[in-house]
Amino acid sequence: MDMALSSSSSEGNFAGRSFSGRSFGRAPSQFGERVNSTKAKQLQPQHSHISQNASQFDILAWYPKYQSCQRYFVEHAQHDVLVQAFASFINILLPYQRTPPIYTCRGARSAAERMEEISSMKQGSSSDTGAVGVSLIPYIRRLVATGMDAPQILHGFFGNDWQQGVGPQRETERRNYLFSAKSGGWASVKKDYDMLPLETVPFLRPLNAPSDEEVNMAEKTWGEWLAMEDWMVGSRAPEQDPM
Repeated sequence: MDMALSSSSSEGNFAGRSFSGRSFGRAPSQFGERVNSTKAKQLQPQHSHISQNASQFDILAWYPKYQSCQRYFVEHAQHDVLVQAFASFINILLPYQRTPPIYTCRGARSAAERMEEISSMKQGSSSDTGAVGVSLIPYIRRLVATGMDAPQILHGFFGNDWQQGVGPQRETERRNYLFSAKSGGWASVKKDYDMLPLETVPFLRPLNAPSDEEVNMAEKTWGEWLAMEDWMVGSRAPEQDPM
């Protein structure tokens, strides 16, 4: 389950998870440690089934976890050299690289303001813990499309709360990726996942480690969409076989 970054820059090494050096899936100060067997079990993907039980999905319980993932990504992950290298390889800018740059959860800062803020934090001054408006969806989409949405990488990007915080979005984006592949050819899918003008997706890979349950649910949902295209909704909707 352990993942770390090798000195090789080949797609095969990244996509095949043949990494060596520093392990993903730990807090910044612990990135060099190996993930033990207990943590490895905790990092196993768990499907939230948001599509099946949308009416039962507790948004108010989910939202603080999502904010936790935002804070971890902005405050910690994007400043780690391993995450920076990984983002460069899959060609997506981190918040601090955008205009205006976002270095912390308090928003855009100049270099001088950033140094002053770091100094005040070291002195124990309180700071705003609210998450800024950084959407995590583009990063989840890019990880899914490049086959990099493994639990260790999601943990490295989004922290301990990734399963509850971005797990539902990951599940949805994996299904969207399947739908995109079914809707058009390679060029069409690549166009959907390019972020113009500069953040084009460098490569596409098949969905990473899909389960039979996940594919069956995607197939069921795809059938519902085809019925929608034929206006077979409401009282006209076809009967559904229980999964």
